[in-house]
Amino acid sequence: MLFYTMHFCRPMKIISLLPKIILALFALSMLAATLRAEDNAPKGKYLVYVGTYTQQEGTGKGIYAYRFDAGSGQLAPLGVAAETTNPSFLAVHPNHRFLYAVNEVAEYKGKKSGIVSAFAVDPKTGKLTLLNEVPSGGADPCYITLDRTGKFVLVANYTGGSVAAFPVLQDGRLGEASAFVQHSGHGSNPQRQEGPHAHYIDLSSNNHFAVAADLGLDEILVYKFDPTKGALAPNDPKFASVDAGAGPRHFVFHPSGKFGYVINEMQSSITAFSYDAELGVLRKLQTISTLPKDFAGSNDDAEIQVDPSGKFLYASNRGHDSIAVFAIDQGKGTLTLVEDVPTQGKTPRNFEIDPTGSRLFAANEKSNNIVIFRINAQSGRLTPTGQVLDVPSPVCVKFVIE
Repeated sequence: MLFYTMHFCRPMKIISLLPKIILALFALSMLAATLRAEDNAPKGKYLVYVGTYTQQEGTGKGIYAYRFDAGSGQLAPLGVAAETTNPSFLAVHPNHRFLYAVNEVAEYKGKKSGIVSAFAVDPKTGKLTLLNEVPSGGADPCYITLDRTGKFVLVANYTGGSVAAFPVLQDGRLGEASAFVQHSGHGSNPQRQEGPHAHYIDLSSNNHFAVAADLGLDEILVYKFDPTKGALAPNDPKFASVDAGAGPRHFVFHPSGKFGYVINEMQSSITAFSYDAELGVLRKLQTISTLPKDFAGSNDDAEIQVDPSGKFLYASNRGHDSIAVFAIDQGKGTLTLVEDVPTQGKTPRNFEIDPTGSRLFAANEKSNNIVIFRINAQSGRLTPTGQVLDVPSPVCVKFVIE
């Protein structure tokens, strides 16, 4: 009898413990998920890099660095991180070890080409060490980004009217171009759209498509992107159009991947699109002004960003010298103006929202400063923090997680 009692008792005890075991396993899985989320979440402590203009009217010396604590709001200047010519736009590698810059010049080694520079980041000092530089393939490169894997750098050449891709080697250096596409045609404005002027290129969240804004063509061109070869091929359809003479400058995807927005420099407007992530197709939804109705002065739009929550969109006005704040309809993707906020400086060419979504850094190129605003998470409205960074000719701000 004892044999049978022992034989059946152990399974009975195990069965009775199953709910506790399942609960414990669930708790462990939740803890692991939380830890993974914390690893991927913004840490709140960053290096901030600022690209500047160093030639002609520009008075910068290259790329400047700051240390920023998003929790406390404290900023510490680290000086010039790297002396380099006209680093007008920057991009950070996903591993945070490398930074890339376009050097916006018209000639390089006797050819009509700008430069793409690769730097190693020293997380302790913020200093940048030049790894190598390659020709951009066209004059005056003005935008740079990396694909989602960090294996390729993509560049838009403004005066050259072209886009190109470059492989990132294992040590962070750049190889020879893996793709080059020359745009052709012209827009309706003979002074500013006499030919193609590629102003932007970036990747969709699935890394399958590259979207390029060409100010000279009034087109948002879409390319199929091969992430193994770094190749670009025209999508079908090849592009989406904006209004004639609008002059599309920069584009941004909504975090949901369902919508995209382009800021039109010459029209001072934003065009909203729906986006088919599988086909890479953009369909126009709305065009809305970035300016108050009573503004009658001259203005050129510049930068556009969506906050990490996907609830608000921000756009910079050069002339009106403000940041336009829009609420985003999460279902339709359309925009409603919330406010226009003065940037407390002249010519806000670029701005960047910190990765926590708590602050906006507005780079006022002509007044040589960066003014920091606090973002209201509920309304999207901007409030000056009182912090102003003195930077000569700032034109790009980027964050590197420490």
